[in-house]
Amino acid sequence: MTTVFQLLFIALTLGSCGKETPEKWDTKHAQQNEAEQYGEPFDKVPEIADITMYEVNLRAFSQSGDLNGVKEGLDHIKDLGINVIWLMPIHPTATEKSVGSPYAVKDYMSIHADYGNLEDLRLLVEEAHRRDMAVILDWVANHTAWDHQWLNNDGWYVKDDNGNIIHPPGTNWQDVAELNYNNQAMRREMIKSLKYWALEANIDGFRCDYAGGAPDDFWQEAIDELRAIPNRDIIMFAESERKELSNAGFDMVFGWPFYSSLKEVYANASSTGKLFTDHASEYKGLATGSQVVRWITNHDQNAWDDVPQHFFGDSNDGAMSAFVLATYMGGVPLVYTGQEVAHPQKLGFFEGMTEKIDWSINPEVLAEYKQVLNHYNQSVVAKVAEMNNFSSDEVVAFKKSMDNQEVLVVVNVNNREVLYSIPQELEDSAWINVKAGNNVKLSASIQLAPYEYLLLEK
Repeated sequence: MTTVFQLLFIALTLGSCGKETPEKWDTKHAQQNEAEQYGEPFDKVPEIADITMYEVNLRAFSQSGDLNGVKEGLDHIKDLGINVIWLMPIHPTATEKSVGSPYAVKDYMSIHADYGNLEDLRLLVEEAHRRDMAVILDWVANHTAWDHQWLNNDGWYVKDDNGNIIHPPGTNWQDVAELNYNNQAMRREMIKSLKYWALEANIDGFRCDYAGGAPDDFWQEAIDELRAIPNRDIIMFAESERKELSNAGFDMVFGWPFYSSLKEVYANASSTGKLFTDHASEYKGLATGSQVVRWITNHDQNAWDDVPQHFFGDSNDGAMSAFVLATYMGGVPLVYTGQEVAHPQKLGFFEGMTEKIDWSINPEVLAEYKQVLNHYNQSVVAKVAEMNNFSSDEVVAFKKSMDNQEVLVVVNVNNREVLYSIPQELEDSAWINVKAGNNVKLSASIQLAPYEYLLLEK
């Protein structure tokens, strides 16, 4: 028989559960998400200098627009010559003050219902690993959605003089709230969230959005803890050109200056020499072993500016030749969803976007991407050797040499035929034309068609 005292105890217990404080709720939530190692850690994560990366726009990549759709397309990515897959944000997105951006994260510990669930991610990662490809997640550490559960924790966000939580200073990102990295409890939960995916889904690293927003000492702490996980090689990629982040442990930074110069060269607004100057400048002062990521498009450039064809001669040939330069001049080459088939329209990535890649278009462009990237993968000299510059005002040309191996790249960056005079050092030299598969002997000059490139080796 239940006594009055027992009934009172039950009522008080239920009442306290219903009135749990934010701090207690958050502690309980963290305890429910203690991570454990799932499966076997991937033991074939590529060396940083050997990475060829593919950025996946989940909504556009497949008709289903989810993780399973990416899993079904892994052979396509592998055949392209890719060994690291970067998944754009997979987390639930904001409802409060939302503009539909996947970079307004509502819950670091969950997967957006549109994309699937933890088991779907695990299967995708397992299948990628089976094909010798690593998988990294997009991570937004500077800010969260306004309806993130962390808003319940006092002191976890930056406030103005009136005590109001602010959006990131110096931006117009009104849909997100600025995290407070002076708060140690928040830092610990952020690191715990990163480790959760490395353990529970065997994720191989992170591309960190707006990495310069969080302090360097936080990144050093977080990266040290990630790399302390047993039997793990962790890839860390900063969306920033700040070289100091390489000293904090990041393996890769973004090559914004080189990308800008590449566009200027193709628009005849800069000399070909600026590419070499910016290449050297981006690597000067970078931590030993760190790399610069090179691209002709990514999700931001594609969505807000235009497709790469527009910036590189309004042609597929121009974009292809620009990609050859971005790949072979040095750094980590990046391919964005649909780039390899010259997708002709700008590609959104917010909630509500309906654009899907038609993978049947431009098969000749896809074949060329495969040839370029697979040759690059097999060529040690192309990745690590220094460049010897043979450029003219109208042609970018350089040679890389190492251990009796040589690669010569010659690119017409103009929408017209150009006669390129062969430097005396290269006259009468014999090569194999990688694209055509035939033998080539260089004479006094070469006539290059608009945006034609030569990829030669010996």
